[in-house]
Amino acid sequence: MEDSKDKVQENLLASGGLKDKMKCLQIDLISYLTRFEWDMAKYPIKQPLKNISEALAKQVTQIETDLKTRSAAYNNIKGNLQSLEKKTVGNLLTRTLSDIVHKEDFVLNSEYLITLLVVVPKSNYLQWQKTYESLSDMVVPRSTKMIAEDAEGGLFTVTLFRKVMDDFKAKARENRFMVREFYYDEKELKCEKEELMKLASDKKQQYGPLLRWLKVNFSEAFVAWIHVKALRVFVESVLRYGLPVNFQAMLLQPNRKSVKRLRDVLNTVFKHLDEVAAASIMDPGMDIPGLQLSNQEYYPYVYFKIDLSLLDCS
Repeated sequence: MEDSKDKVQENLLASGGLKDKMKCLQIDLISYLTRFEWDMAKYPIKQPLKNISEALAKQVTQIETDLKTRSAAYNNIKGNLQSLEKKTVGNLLTRTLSDIVHKEDFVLNSEYLITLLVVVPKSNYLQWQKTYESLSDMVVPRSTKMIAEDAEGGLFTVTLFRKVMDDFKAKARENRFMVREFYYDEKELKCEKEELMKLASDKKQQYGPLLRWLKVNFSEAFVAWIHVKALRVFVESVLRYGLPVNFQAMLLQPNRKSVKRLRDVLNTVFKHLDEVAAASIMDPGMDIPGLQLSNQEYYPYVYFKIDLSLLDCS
């Protein structure tokens, strides 16, 4: 969202709803979860679970591949633009001079004369005016003028003979006058300005389509993610409780203060499903024979966490 980061949340939407007529609607993520219904058209349940899992994986992999390609193209333009824009900021010693200088500031196409640009600290303006003509031989009298100024100093022109240029630069450094390595080239300056304008235009042209693609495919990825969660709940429930299928999936969203209380209540209500697991929750030091715990928390009931904390959903 770049300059509209405060509007990110309102763009994190998912497509779907409880009824078929709502499938095409974009709704907030919590509403999608509370209205969740398996998408029969996209993931037919008559096919094997493996096929459903592979279809989900293939879909998300394709989104990730497209994302990398699109974001790389956009970030390349954005990075090049930022590099050029950075050159237009900073002090007179480092910034580009293409938007400051003009053709009239220079003696051009001369076999003998050359115009240099010198950065002079503000405290040394008077010294520059008194001494620049004598820093070396063959400096054109009264050839200096200030063409730009920032908080630290000014940019002055000075015209001299080419043959004394190196000597003048050395003497200037000794007096804290810094000569910029800049030579006026109208074609080069024009190309630099055109490149900046072109990159700004390209970035603007790519931003809108990329943002629309992101919004659509964020929804696709989020919907796929929740279907994976539902699939895992189904598989784990069948593995634990067997066939025929006889279980009910629930969505619970406690506030932070009530999480522990909710866990205690759920463990009390469902401890009969797995007495050993329930006992181990009461006694963390107790081992469960044959059970190797992974990062997934284990309870007497089937539990999978939908972590929306990164999306700042309350």
